[in-house]
Amino acid sequence: MVTKQLSGSPDEADLRRADSLGREIFSDIANKWALLIIEALGEDTLRFSELRNGIEGISHKMLTQNLRMLERNGLLERTVYPVVPPRVEYTLTEPGQALRVTIDGLCDWTHQYVGHIEASRHRFDG
Repeated sequence: MVTKQLSGSPDEADLRRADSLGREIFSDIANKWALLIIEALGEDTLRFSELRNGIEGISHKMLTQNLRMLERNGLLERTVYPVVPPRVEYTLTEPGQALRVTIDGLCDWTHQYVGHIEASRHRFDG
């Protein structure tokens, strides 16, 4: 996918427009793995293996892809230490921390309404 160059226009952030940079960013971060990575990092600095072990079900490939995407979007920093074996650490940037506040709200909402949603699914499926 070719990323549009930001012109400063309000249309760039309009999620309803198919060609907006805002929609592209939203699409990047609104996936379960990106949300879980941001939540797992929290205020910590973690290594790849710590992230993989902390997010049940994520594959090596999906973790790698999502870490690269989050780094590309400036939501996390990747630090490589020149040691053998290589040591790489990830930490959220200021925009990543700001997004984490929103994700924490989504997690709170999920905890609050999980029973309601489970009951609704049961009624619908029954």
